[in-house]
Amino acid sequence: MTGQLQSQTTSIPKTGGSSQEQQQRLQQKQPHTVIVGISGCSSSGKTTLSRYLRDLFPDVFILHEDDFYRPEEQLPFKAGLRDWDCAASIDIPAFVSALEYIHAHGSPPPDLESKEDQNDVGPSHVPEETMKRLKNMVKKWTDSFRTDAPNMSSSSSSSSPREDGEREGERKQNLGPSQSPPRIALVDGFLLYGSSVRDTLLPHFDIKLLTRAPYSRAKARREARSGYVTLEGFWEDPPGYVDDVVWPNYVDDHAYLFAQGDVEGQVNKSTASELGVYVTPELDMQMGEMLEWAIEVITRTVR
Repeated sequence: MTGQLQSQTTSIPKTGGSSQEQQQRLQQKQPHTVIVGISGCSSSGKTTLSRYLRDLFPDVFILHEDDFYRPEEQLPFKAGLRDWDCAASIDIPAFVSALEYIHAHGSPPPDLESKEDQNDVGPSHVPEETMKRLKNMVKKWTDSFRTDAPNMSSSSSSSSPREDGEREGERKQNLGPSQSPPRIALVDGFLLYGSSVRDTLLPHFDIKLLTRAPYSRAKARREARSGYVTLEGFWEDPPGYVDDVVWPNYVDDHAYLFAQGDVEGQVNKSTASELGVYVTPELDMQMGEMLEWAIEVITRTVR
């Protein structure tokens, strides 16, 4: 095993905005760190999914797009309200810089302090039996990297010390970093593949997952939250915020990924395939089902 990404995932979107250097990086056969984007509408389970994946996979960290919000006074207005759910609310250059740092160093920027980790994502109970089964799935994937490593035969009794040393050096080389799963960076964000940021952000992700939720469930979950930790303190959605700001913005940015622009309908398979975006197979999935789907995509793609 070499940690190779399958061609569908490493293909560069044909929508432009990616440099030749980015294309070469995403087409490398042995990536040191695989960046997995996890996007979707607000309250569709992105952050919860990311945290479960972090607990299940080895050597994983999370980067939250929400940690790149601009100061509240710089946010635009929509329907007379501060708009936290649009591209203009995010410091895109700083976000891109963090993604580039991860590609270069395999770790999050050292000066980044996450405020998103202070936010409550609400309950999401995955049955214990399901977790055991998913842990076994990940373990089989992890073990497969070493199982397929070249086996070096032990030195014969007639070999010289020099030959033994050469064989030992070759054995260590074959069992080097390429025989371990690559590090995984999970990037959780409400706007990673939206039409307003597509050309800028898509080329930075090696695997692109899109979670979904029906409007009614997303609204109920969002309105049940107490609020969000921000740079200035704490934000609570005013009445009508989901209907006036959150959901319309999500639809505007993601309609292109769905047939006839219906974000609760069928996926536009040709567009999603061309861009390498994996969309949850069902509109309304339990977290255990969504988690299994994400694990299947990652373990099938990175091998």
